[in-house]
Amino acid sequence: AFKAVMDGKQVAVLVPTTVLAQQHYETFSSRLSPFPLMVEMMSRFRTKEEQNLVIPKLASGEIDVIIGTHRILSEDIQLKNLGLVIIDEEQRFGVKQKEHFKKLRTQVDVLTLTATPIPRTLYMSMTGVRDISMIQTPPEERLPIITHVGQFDEKLLRQAILRELERDGQIFVVHNRIRTIENLRDKLEEIVPEARIVVGHGQMHERQLEGVMTTFGHGEYDILLCTSIIENGIDIPNANTLIVDRADIFGMAQLYQLRGRVGRSAQQAYAYFFHGGNRRLTEEARARLDTLAENSSLGSGYQIAMRDLEIRGAGDILSTRQTGHVAAIGLHLYTQMLTQSVRNLKGSSDDAPPVASATVGIVIDLPLPAYLPADWIPEMALRLQIYRRIGGLTSQQEVEAIHDELRDRFGQLPTAVEGLLYQIEIKLLAQAANATHVMARDRQVQIKLPYLGEINRAALEQKLGDDVEVSRTAITLPITALWKSRLRDMLHDLGEGLRVRVDVGGGL
Repeated sequence: AFKAVMDGKQVAVLVPTTVLAQQHYETFSSRLSPFPLMVEMMSRFRTKEEQNLVIPKLASGEIDVIIGTHRILSEDIQLKNLGLVIIDEEQRFGVKQKEHFKKLRTQVDVLTLTATPIPRTLYMSMTGVRDISMIQTPPEERLPIITHVGQFDEKLLRQAILRELERDGQIFVVHNRIRTIENLRDKLEEIVPEARIVVGHGQMHERQLEGVMTTFGHGEYDILLCTSIIENGIDIPNANTLIVDRADIFGMAQLYQLRGRVGRSAQQAYAYFFHGGNRRLTEEARARLDTLAENSSLGSGYQIAMRDLEIRGAGDILSTRQTGHVAAIGLHLYTQMLTQSVRNLKGSSDDAPPVASATVGIVIDLPLPAYLPADWIPEMALRLQIYRRIGGLTSQQEVEAIHDELRDRFGQLPTAVEGLLYQIEIKLLAQAANATHVMARDRQVQIKLPYLGEINRAALEQKLGDDVEVSRTAITLPITALWKSRLRDMLHDLGEGLRVRVDVGGGL
């Protein structure tokens, strides 16, 4: 933001809540105070008169950084020279909201920040539509949050609250239904009468809500019973126990963000996700809760986002759908087409091999393990990056180059990695030979070729070997000790022009 402003551009910071807007406003104002820059904020915490003073200054370019909630997306907000948009907690916004500023100015840089990118955004980074950077190193002395998932249990609830009170800490209790939140307050007062409880939710007047947050932050209450309003922008280091009622009705990103409200100091933090019972759990809800329980280490947001992508689907980058599976053409074909389009838009040379049409229709099914083992490359983000590179290989030379690079970086290649690169190589050779399938069946490998019915198959059999069969649709190779090298050589020969040298009705 500082670099953009110093280059004469305006910066817009979009945040989902008034509390977070205030927090960012104070941080920006403090850090930019030594420089002749103007920082302003627009949210519910500003009166209409105060906002009316800000609007003309934005249009004239007097304000360098504007921080705000959805208010800055209104039609009356015009920026003279917008250069950078920062969207914090991007999973809280819809596609139309995130694309709003691009309509105002075509040449604008967009930086989105989130601990758990929504499936559509994550998929856009995986396919190259957007770049992604990850901060994986947690602050010093932070501890992983101990996470419990289970049915609501009053005894466990009291035990969790008392343990926090004994170390003079505070507790968040999240109940996302305003009409029944007072009923839960009464229940909590029965379970832990020694605790001081305050209620906060989004239907309160902004000044009243601000007062609740301030008094709780100052330690005047032990329990903040609230809705998911604390999901973003709350930083209270003394609150290190989180209890979520009916966690099964929340989204995965919401639950991860809520868990992030605790464990913000050197104290051991605890998170309890209570659900309504196994009978009321849907399959997706169970998958979400299991994922949170399994990924409790620091910096696990990326793994959780990847799992969310698997559960909900990637959505559609060409529309406003941020989740959903690609069913009509298949995810693999969609990825290939998308990758090629990205390459074209980035200005790849015309003579570069087309990714989408080259290998997308070729089926490779061989009895070989083909993956990157987690114990060989432990970091999931790095494995994903390498998968992406391997999937984009377009020549034998590139396969050999990445083989050597992986060996230099990570040591001797495991059998599964060798198998993965071998199958990529076979797919490229099959492409050159115009093959449609290379499949293993009953101790044999079949190479399906569309032109076998037009050539002298007997001559081709003689050329390829006595144990090779050539039918009208496929070449069949037995799986023996040397089948992998023979398959490679056979496809290479076919691709080099063996088909052309076989005369119709004649010899080689």
